Amino acid sequence: MNFRTHHYKFLFLVGVFLCLFSATGLSQKFVHPGIDQSAQDLALMKKFVLEGKQPYKDAFARLKDAADSPFLPKAHTHVLRGPYGRPNIGGDDLRNGANLAYDNALVWYVTGDKKYANKAIDILNAWSPTLWDFDYNDAKLLAAWTGHLMCNAAEILRYTNSGWKANDIDAFRNMLMTVYYPLLRHYFPQANGNWDGAIIHSLMAMGIFLDDRKIFDNALDHFLHGPVNGSIFKYIYPNGQCQETPRDQGHVQLGLGEFAGAAQIGYTQGVDLFSIADNRIGLGFEYTAGFLLGEKPQCYCLVSERAKGLRDDYEYVYRHYLSKGIALPWTKKAADSVRFKASRSVLSAVRYSAALIPAVKAVPTASPIAYVAGAVTGHTKAYPQNPIVIHPGQSIQKALDSTAQTGRWVILKAGIHMLPSALKIPSGITLAGEGIGTILFLDPNSGMRDAIVNATNDMQDVTIQDLVIEGALKTQTGDDPNTNRSFKGGYNRGGILFRSLREGQMKNINLLNITIRNCTFNGAFISGADNLRISKCDFNENGGNAVPGPKIQHNLLLSHCRQVNINGSRMATSPFGSGIALDHCTGVVVSDCEVARNAWYGMLVSESKNISISKSLIEANDRSGILLEFLYRGNADINIKDNIIHYNNGFGLESYATARLKAQNKYAGNGKAVVQERLSQEKILIQE
Repeated sequence: MNFRTHHYKFLFLVGVFLCLFSATGLSQKFVHPGIDQSAQDLALMKKFVLEGKQPYKDAFARLKDAADSPFLPKAHTHVLRGPYGRPNIGGDDLRNGANLAYDNALVWYVTGDKKYANKAIDILNAWSPTLWDFDYNDAKLLAAWTGHLMCNAAEILRYTNSGWKANDIDAFRNMLMTVYYPLLRHYFPQANGNWDGAIIHSLMAMGIFLDDRKIFDNALDHFLHGPVNGSIFKYIYPNGQCQETPRDQGHVQLGLGEFAGAAQIGYTQGVDLFSIADNRIGLGFEYTAGFLLGEKPQCYCLVSERAKGLRDDYEYVYRHYLSKGIALPWTKKAADSVRFKASRSVLSAVRYSAALIPAVKAVPTASPIAYVAGAVTGHTKAYPQNPIVIHPGQSIQKALDSTAQTGRWVILKAGIHMLPSALKIPSGITLAGEGIGTILFLDPNSGMRDAIVNATNDMQDVTIQDLVIEGALKTQTGDDPNTNRSFKGGYNRGGILFRSLREGQMKNINLLNITIRNCTFNGAFISGADNLRISKCDFNENGGNAVPGPKIQHNLLLSHCRQVNINGSRMATSPFGSGIALDHCTGVVVSDCEVARNAWYGMLVSESKNISISKSLIEANDRSGILLEFLYRGNADINIKDNIIHYNNGFGLESYATARLKAQNKYAGNGKAVVQERLSQEKILIQE
């Protein structure tokens, strides 16, 4: 068997990836002080303040006022914080103390006045021997919010002539390793992503203060590859939308701020997390700041109007990107809007390396790949004359049956169309909606699993377009995207199921601009079809752990299909499956698709031949970006080229016993090793 592969490993991101892992080996020492700022950064900040340079002079005055406020540390042995602060025993004391410790450490650094050093030391010394544990719902979150603040204070005190005694430093280290670290080390990706952003933020800070490279590198890896909601790519999508965008803007800004805070720490240590994936952090900030300041961005959800007040999370991000010649106009406006009341955020944004500001050369923009996909506002194609128009509450099935074999269109008006039973699609019809407002919803009391099925085994000449198939148990799923995830629903529902008895029995099927979401079975499962076209569709949150089980149900599963074209579509966030799974398929072309954040593989190809995958974005899948799997004969004649395959938790491309494989792609940050591809001629079965 012959195959040829061109290894385009890393390309312009090679330096980033090698920096993230090779250069953070155990032999490299940390820079100290080195959490939010290095010694050079701190010195430049001090210089700006003492020279009276704005906005640093006024920011320092506000910081000093806070540090001068009367405060006696009140440490607790057991800190209890429930959801939304109920109960709250010691939580506020800890957060206030952590913030004031950092504030006073900075004031000490600038003024040289020991009373501020002593105040910061008193706070750390009060908590270090006293705190035993955290409890209740927000235990990890509170620890994550306070850990990096305390470490920043401790780092400054330890590496200046502050008078912090060795035995007290040891007590602080003991608290970090025996209270904070055991609580945070397992992360919590099942929560909304701001949790893991905060945990990563604190673990990176702890790793530096403790001089523990393993803690730092583990947090860095989670930043890039964390599952569920745990990584930067699970939190900020390629269009800039955030995982919590439909929840509320307060939590979105919190999450963005925590991930940016972790990136700020990384940059101090020579690890650039800001530039990865075409400045993904900057894109997320621009998307959110733009919305908060009046923009109406495209979203694969309903953007929440709740908690739209601007937080103090923009200064450092704006200034960092500006120093790289990258403009963030909305982020700048947000920073300008809150700077008059900001203090520490302005001072800690000072970087020695940013003294010279280059000309603007770029602005982060949404990835154009598969953007926008799925049902949109309105319909995408002109309706023909004399269609049958169905309003919510009227029978879609009767309309379809009456138009079978005629080619006549059935138009579904906007609204929720409750299906009393699975909708059976006959041959020779077009079923069209009015876009995102047309929702097909199988009655949960129907006793059926799949919303749409083929009426006959030889179904032919069918087009479905411009509508939504909702797989959840209710059409209004609430505003917390994490609480309402499909795998938490305890149900078994599918989207489209078209099955024939032999290859080619079904023909000429088109799925155009449809959205299928929240199905625990496959979003779409099509078996035995020839001439299948899937264009600009959005398959999201399909493929759960309901029977027949996890890892075999996907956003899109095609079996024994021939002559397939999948283009401009989005296959994202399958909670237990892959974005696209091809089984015994022939002649499949996948192009310009976003295949991202799936819990299994981005694309799983088994026993198939003549497959082309090109110009797609394949990112942040929890296994390899693409797996060419060997089962019995394996795959053959596979061409994978011009794809961006990055930050998947396995290899970028993984292949076993594939005949005549060609691969030429852009890789970055896949897995934990330098090797981005695993191409083997061995007949290895994946048994996990």
